[in-house]
Amino acid sequence: MSFHHGIKVTEINDGARVIPAVSTAIIGLVATADDADASVFPLDRPALVTDIRAAIGKAGTTGTLVAALNAIADQVDPVLVVVRVAAGTTPAATTANVIGTAGASGTGLQAMLAAQAQLGVSPKILGCPGLDTVDVTNALVIVAGKLGAMAYASCDTAASVAEALTYRAEFGARELMLIWPDFLAFDVATQSSGPAMAVARALGLRAFIDQTQGWNKTLSNVPVAGVTGLTADVHWSLQDSSSDADLLNAAGITTLVNVGSGYRFWGNRTCSADPLFAFESATRTAQVLKETIADALLWAMDKPLHPQLARDIIETANATFRQMKAAGLIVDAKATFDPKANPATQLAAGQLVIDYDYTPTAPLEQLGLNQRITDKYYADFAAQL
Repeated sequence: MSFHHGIKVTEINDGARVIPAVSTAIIGLVATADDADASVFPLDRPALVTDIRAAIGKAGTTGTLVAALNAIADQVDPVLVVVRVAAGTTPAATTANVIGTAGASGTGLQAMLAAQAQLGVSPKILGCPGLDTVDVTNALVIVAGKLGAMAYASCDTAASVAEALTYRAEFGARELMLIWPDFLAFDVATQSSGPAMAVARALGLRAFIDQTQGWNKTLSNVPVAGVTGLTADVHWSLQDSSSDADLLNAAGITTLVNVGSGYRFWGNRTCSADPLFAFESATRTAQVLKETIADALLWAMDKPLHPQLARDIIETANATFRQMKAAGLIVDAKATFDPKANPATQLAAGQLVIDYDYTPTAPLEQLGLNQRITDKYYADFAAQL
């Protein structure tokens, strides 16, 4: 050691790191509006909206954009990424514009993939309200998978429970929640009641729930603001298992109901072909953990691989799991080192594998109550006089 008359401080940077939370309440919206302010909503490019009320004033009056923004604003004041696309001369042309093209400068839905690079945010709640044909919804699911997001879509032109169930059979993705029928609301422009963009309201309510309750709370059974009715009759009963609502929910379709204290989305399930991700909360938990843990361990990349680094990685993950468990976001989770998955030759090649498992919180979808009649409470009748 070189001579030094004084104090020398050496920084020790081993140990667990704090993991920042993933922003899950960011909405990704694709819409049409040929008369929107192009400086705020450029065509086929992602635009960041942090003041939705101001954005509504720039959204024009044609297309789906202004109606979607109003429906979202009824539920929450969110951060949005908006991609405006041109309305085609035919419905098929509009669908093509919404789906868009990939490449160095993607268009339509594909432009949503550039949001992180261009705007610094990644949308986690996706929808194309009013434009979600079966082809658009298939493309939406693909983009949602790439972004680690949930997609919300209507059952397109389904006019009955039977047609909605038939439509549901088209999909098997865990990233998709289908909604049927639509809400009704009073339209100031037409001075009449009309369809109220249930999908847009789902986007807004999903962001609101993320902000106020957590990403593990499903969309179901939360009051929806600004609606006055439904476009189709849906038989719902809290106790009747043969209702329309139960039939739709069992098939993986979220429906709309009036519980006597306002209108609500009713249903917890995705379109997942894998039962492990049947619940919206399970899919979102998987997405959040995957991104949270991976992004938070960037600091560990390219550091010298020794046992202390592995311990720090494991403790960083487990500290986050403990916080999530304490907050009620997960039931539990644990990261571990498996020697069998990390042979010496692999470690020498700079490759480390850390295992972690987790249990998401399931929604209370069915509550059983046992009711019995008895005369035992008459036993002390005299004493109660």
